[in-house]
Amino acid sequence: MLQTSWNSPKISVNTSEGDQLGRIIDASETESLLVISGLNIQVVRKNIKNLHLAVLPPDGKVRFAVPHHVTDERVRLAVISKLAWIRRQQNAFNQQERQTEREMVDGESHYLWGRQYRLEVIEQVGKHRVETKGKNKLRLYVQPDTSTDNRLLVLNQWYREQLKVRVSELLDHWSLVIKRQPTACGIRKMKTKWGSCNIEAKRIWLNLELVKKPPECLEYILVHELVHLLERHHNDQFRKHMDTFLPKWREHQSLLNKLPLAYEDWQY
Repeated sequence: MLQTSWNSPKISVNTSEGDQLGRIIDASETESLLVISGLNIQVVRKNIKNLHLAVLPPDGKVRFAVPHHVTDERVRLAVISKLAWIRRQQNAFNQQERQTEREMVDGESHYLWGRQYRLEVIEQVGKHRVETKGKNKLRLYVQPDTSTDNRLLVLNQWYREQLKVRVSELLDHWSLVIKRQPTACGIRKMKTKWGSCNIEAKRIWLNLELVKKPPECLEYILVHELVHLLERHHNDQFRKHMDTFLPKWREHQSLLNKLPLAYEDWQY
């Protein structure tokens, strides 16, 4: 995830693949649309202190969350200053591969730790479960007539269990190295972030989709979020910490950003 920020007021800029499962706008939020240099900018005014500019998957939609007092002219100036960055991120999304909608049928491709598996659905009476078979087969055991949605729920629960085990192992190691221990480290499906860190609560969230990526991608994101407990912002000090703890973090970041995006019903 890439972020940039300025002071007075701070603007954080991010592009990522993965936080919201749909947005609920509270009574204090308002939305408007500005067209700036040919770009449609969704402007969300809300009760926040800083400005947050985001380029969102899958097609590079631009959303700018700002405090209520920020004028349209201030928004225009901020967006214009980041036009080149916005277009680079949109181009990257356009070139990134995407999975098709999951049908949960025999022969469908699924991923675990960066390895491709072919799904084999076995209908039988008994408890739903998932297992790997050999180097390239993923077996899904479900009761007869289990719906596509429920098959996917079974698989995602299994994914969650696999990710929890790996995260626990990594956290035991990296919390000692970085000398920071989060109060909690949870897993959830996210659309605009691979991970997040609540600095005040010292709580980390990781995207469930990381279980499908190579192990070094998960390690990079976990270290990234732990380093936020040392340095809040993506500044030179943050990058210095990352270089110290995980010298190849840029390679892992590049790999993660090139891998196919999962199919989602992308609504914000």
